[in-house]
Amino acid sequence: MEKPFTLFSALGSGGVPVEAAMTLIGLPYAIVEAPTWEGEAEQAKVAGVNPLKQIPALLTPEGETITESAAILLWLADRHPEARLAPAPDSPLRGQFLRWMVFVPAAIYSLFWVRDDPSRLGGPDPEVQARIKTATAERILDCWGMMERQVSPGRYLLGDELTVLDLYVAVVSRWGPRRVRFYEVAPKMAEVVKRVDADPRLAAFWEKRFPFFDGWERLGQQV
Repeated sequence: MEKPFTLFSALGSGGVPVEAAMTLIGLPYAIVEAPTWEGEAEQAKVAGVNPLKQIPALLTPEGETITESAAILLWLADRHPEARLAPAPDSPLRGQFLRWMVFVPAAIYSLFWVRDDPSRLGGPDPEVQARIKTATAERILDCWGMMERQVSPGRYLLGDELTVLDLYVAVVSRWGPRRVRFYEVAPKMAEVVKRVDADPRLAAFWEKRFPFFDGWERLGQQV
């Protein structure tokens, strides 16, 4: 029996696109549920494999540790070319694929470290924290809009083949300031993420790891 991967992840987190990719590839994996934003006890679960105490973190069957969601997704896609989850190294789409796979965590995902706890940069003043949340929300929307203006999607962001980039954007676009505003600033990409949401190969997965429900696109919407 093939030895499973171990993934430190959490419901609705940045580990979810990694889980989705492994599901599509058909890899055996076990989840260590570690919502690190809930406090020290959860962070302690991850500390031994990632000193930043952040998820996702992947332990391979060979004992290697890989952190950073984009790095894990790229590694999985390149390791399993048969799954067709990334353009091949010699594909004319490869440059744009790498560009956007780096852009999402560098320009957007990284801002959630601030949004999740504005006191990290703004201190205890609630007014300062509120301004930080508003500013980061607008910056996230600006970045999505910039990406929207520079991609020409087919069925998916880079054409007619689903890649790990589509999985990544489908998950990150569900975080604050929520999908309803993402749809407003990125209508072309909105059609893509809705297609990923509806992929029948992932129906059971989404239900378990990031379920849809009435009003989910705006429920708890944050500025």
